[in-house]
Order: sequence, then structure tokens, then C-alpha cells
Amino acid sequence: MGKPFYFTLTLHLIMKTEIKTDVVILFAGDSGDGIQLTGSQFTTTAALYGNDISTFPNFPAEIRAPQGTIAGVSGFQLHFGSVEIFTAGDACDVLVVMNAAALKANLKQLKSGGIIIANTDGFDPKNLKLAKYPDGVNPLKDNSLEKYIVHEIDVTKITRTALADSGLGTKEMDRSKNMFVLGYIYWMYNRSLDNSIEFLKEQFKKRPELIEANIKVLKAGFNYGDTVETPMNRYEVKPAPVEKGTYRSIMGNQAAAIGLIAATQKAGLTLYYGTYPITPASDILHELSKHKNFGVKTFQAEDEIAAITSAIGASFGGSLGVTASSGPGIALKGEAIGLALMLEIPLVIVNVQRGGPSTGLPTKTEQSDLLQAMYGRNGESPVPIVASYTPSDCFYGAFEACRLAIEFMTPVFFLSDGYIANGSEPWKFPTATELPDLKVSFAKNDLKEGEHFLPYKRNEKLARPWAIPGTKGLEHRVGGIEKENETGNISYDPENHELMVKLRQAKVDKIADYIPLQTIDNGKSEGKLLILGWGSTYGSIKTAVREAISEGYDVSHAHVKYLNPFPKNLGEVLKSYDKVLIPEMNNGQLIKIIRDKYFIDAKGLNKIKGMPFSSEEIKNKIIELLK
Repeated sequence: MGKPFYFTLTLHLIMKTEIKTDVVILFAGDSGDGIQLTGSQFTTTAALYGNDISTFPNFPAEIRAPQGTIAGVSGFQLHFGSVEIFTAGDACDVLVVMNAAALKANLKQLKSGGIIIANTDGFDPKNLKLAKYPDGVNPLKDNSLEKYIVHEIDVTKITRTALADSGLGTKEMDRSKNMFVLGYIYWMYNRSLDNSIEFLKEQFKKRPELIEANIKVLKAGFNYGDTVETPMNRYEVKPAPVEKGTYRSIMGNQAAAIGLIAATQKAGLTLYYGTYPITPASDILHELSKHKNFGVKTFQAEDEIAAITSAIGASFGGSLGVTASSGPGIALKGEAIGLALMLEIPLVIVNVQRGGPSTGLPTKTEQSDLLQAMYGRNGESPVPIVASYTPSDCFYGAFEACRLAIEFMTPVFFLSDGYIANGSEPWKFPTATELPDLKVSFAKNDLKEGEHFLPYKRNEKLARPWAIPGTKGLEHRVGGIEKENETGNISYDPENHELMVKLRQAKVDKIADYIPLQTIDNGKSEGKLLILGWGSTYGSIKTAVREAISEGYDVSHAHVKYLNPFPKNLGEVLKSYDKVLIPEMNNGQLIKIIRDKYFIDAKGLNKIKGMPFSSEEIKNKIIELLK
């Protein structure tokens, strides 16, 4: 009787399941290792299970980055939990590395005592040399990782063994090794394979041999956890208590595209999207091109100037013109944005910001284009600016940009950035009936005998009429030369020019009467310290402020969505605190505008590393300022 009892006890020790409230996993390897797919598949499964999630994909800058090198490392960080999640995590609990370079690039991100899952095939002499480890040094063998739990698995060898009879070549077999890793992580966190199996069937529906191979390797990874001799723990992260409703996992660029569609559907307009591919905005084009059933028209132009001018033409013709780019492309669009402003037609300009200047850091995030959006055109060229702060909020930000463009007959900037554009989170999406209708009224020829159409005669919002070309009696002049007030005729009169400049500014200022007042996201409505943020710093600030409040610090958090014009009460909010801190992923841009407009001696916290803030960085600054 003793022996069976001993066997049962041993099995129980090996299969111990530990409950976790939240976990951060970082997948890392070469661009060709399928890291982004692995991360996104685990993300979708975690979301379907009911966890709250936040992700941070991190790509190499080069299209074909050199394999095995630090520069070629692709990463996908996922934070999932049974509690509210606002960031992709400061440090990871589990680091999955497919080669030596991935370990070297990301080890600093791993918590002490964290788990490393290493593909030993990626630590051969060639890979160690490419990762610039000294000759004879292998981190898996020299005890340098003794403060971590290391699982060494020859993923490549096991994958090839599993597919030995598949008839596939070595390269095709090796492309499946990310499925082994995914299966093993599913085993570690007690997750079903079903969603990924359905994904593989759809992804390779024209290649049944690849469906079979990938599913086989996925199951091999899952079964490895049950059969390996070394005792390994399993973990459980229960579903998060979220508001009831229907959810989907959404990425920021997807959400922006859907927001644009929703706005044009509610307005009864055709959506025309003129663009030129650029990282990290290109996925908006990819998403919109899937929705021709909504009458969406997409045009990949030969360059950025052609892209925006085609969108201007579409808006002039009665559609809603939209164009998108990142900083370098926005620079090329500058003159045309001024043209749209002079014509006073609705146009939405999406800027998914990345590191600059010039081509800068194409795949890295930054908030460095706020001043470009505010001032980056010749002449007095005021353009409204809306900035989203989470992946799902990109839906509402894009929708709102469309509303303002239509109601005020003006180009509008919608700002996102690489972090939230490529990141994802669960989204309780609205139904069409929950969204406001956007009223569009084209000008009609209701002129009395002897009257002439006045294309720049303004309504209570200072918006001019939207006159569709070809409407009899509504013919009017267009172009970039200054307009005469009301008639739209060319005018070089100095008094008229000053009047028109003032009117265009007054129209943008008028928007403040039609947007929400600034609210406090967290903390008291007055006190010692306010953290004022904008854009994708939201999650890090929110996490840091919540922790600081729980530790007794007098700190609050406000996040600005409307950057031009600001909400009418923002100045009052700022003056309700002794100190104001503005964290930005730039060298201090919002802080310049705030100091100029409100005479507030705000303090800056700046980070320009192509990486988002950690909540710890912001919390440390809070403590420093309140000591």
C-alpha cells in the first residue's frame, strides 16, 4: 500500500498549481521565429478565458533584421490577470527566449526569481557569437542565471522529431517551433488549445499539411509539460471581474479603423482613405481594406502628398476624406493640411507617432509629434487635435475626430502612437444605437432671385456650408490663396486677411464649447500633486498613482484627450494643485503649451528611448516630488 501512496504524492508535487493574480510573459526571438504570432495567440486565448490583458509588441527596425543579433530581436510582452490591468507590465515573470540574443536583450526585464524558458538550439557557438557573448561563455552553463528558474528545452530538436514523418523540409519544420513554445505556455497556465487550433485551420486552410504539422507541434509542447522529468509548477490566473457585456480583443490601429467606419456610417457619408504605407500606421489601411461592404474606399497612393490631396478631393466631393501617416509622412503632408484648412473642409489626419527625427526609430514608440500637430505648418494654421490613450480608446478618438471635422468643417488631427497602435486589450464594444448620430447637412440651392451663394458665410459654430460640386447655383472658388470673407473670392486685402486668420482661429477655439470638461481620473479634485498626462502614458500613470494613493501620498491623475482646444476648465483644474507633473515620451512638448497658456510652473518627466514609461519610473518621481 505504501508504494502507490508514494507515487501519488510525487505526482502531486510535480503537478502543483499555484494561483496568480497577474502574470507578465515576454516572448523574444528572431523576427522569423513567429514571436508576434505566439504572443497574439496567447493573448486571444487569455482574453477568451476572461482575463484582463495589455500587450506590448516590440519589433526590430529593419524589415530583414540580421538573424541572431541583438538588433534582430523581436519581442511580445503580455500582462494578463484576474485584476484590472493598465500596462503591459514593468518587469516580466516569464521570459521565453529562442536564442542567445533574445536572452541578452531582455534579461534585464526579468524579475529576480523569474522563469526563463530557453531554446537550447539557439545557444550554439554561432548564436552566442552573433549575440556578442565572449568566446567560451554560454549563459546557460556558467551559473550567471542562478537567481532565475531556467527551463532548458531543445525546442528545435523536439519540433523536428515530432514532424519527422510529415514530409516537410527542415525550414518548414522549423517554422513550427513557435507552436511548441505556445503549447508549453498553454500547459503552464492551464489554457485550452482550442482557439489556436481553430486559428491554424483557418490560417492554413489551403495547406492541410501545415495545419496538421502546426497542430501536432502545438500538442507536443502541451504534452511536454506532462512528460518532462524535471518537476515543474503549473499556474492558474482566474478570470477578471469585468462589467457584463460582449468583449473582443482589440489593437489600437484596428480600433481606429473601426471608429472611422462607425463615424461615417452614423453620418451617412462615404469613407475615403488615401494613404501611403508607413510604420506604424499601415495596419489602418489593412483593416479598412477589409470593409468594402460598408462602402469604404481605400487608395494606396504613390507618395504622401498624393495620399492627402486625394483625401482633400474626396472631402470636397462630399465624402469624408481621411489620411494617415507617422511623423515623417505628416511633414510631407504639411502644405496640403494648410490647403484643407484654407478650404475649410472636413478632413481627418491620423498620426501614429514613432521615434524621430527624420526616419528615426520606425518601429519604436514616442510622443514627439504634438508640437508638429499644433504648429507644424506655415502661416497661422490652427488645427484641432484629439489624442487617444489606450488601444480601445482609439475607436472613440477616431470617431470624435470625425465628428469635429464634420461639425466644424475643418481638418482634425487624431494622434495615436506605436505603443497603443500595436498594443491590445479587451474591449466592450458599443452597439450602433449607443453611438451618437453625426448630422451632415449639405448646402442647398434655396437662394432667392438675385441672391448669390456665400460659401464662407458661417453658422453658430463658425463653420461654412458644405457645398457639393455640381450643385446648380452653388458654384464657388477653391484654392490655397486667401479667401474674401463670405464670398470666397481671392483677396489680398490686409484687413480681410487678418479677419480670416482670426475667424479660423475662433472656429477652433469654439470647439471648447462642444467637448467635455476635464475630469480627474484618479485621486482628489485638489491637493498637493497632479499628474497630467496625454496619449499612451495613461496606463503607467494610472498604475503609479493608484499605488501611491494606497501608500498615503496626496496625488491625483488627469488625462487630456482634447489638446487643441483644451477643455474649458483645464486651467482651473491645474491651479487646484500645489504641483503639476507632466510625464511625456518626448523632450517636453505638452509642458511647453501648458506653461505658455496657463502660466503653471509644471515639472516634466521625459523619456525618449523608444519604450513606454514603467509605472515604477512615474511612482519614483511622485515620491521624489512629495518628499
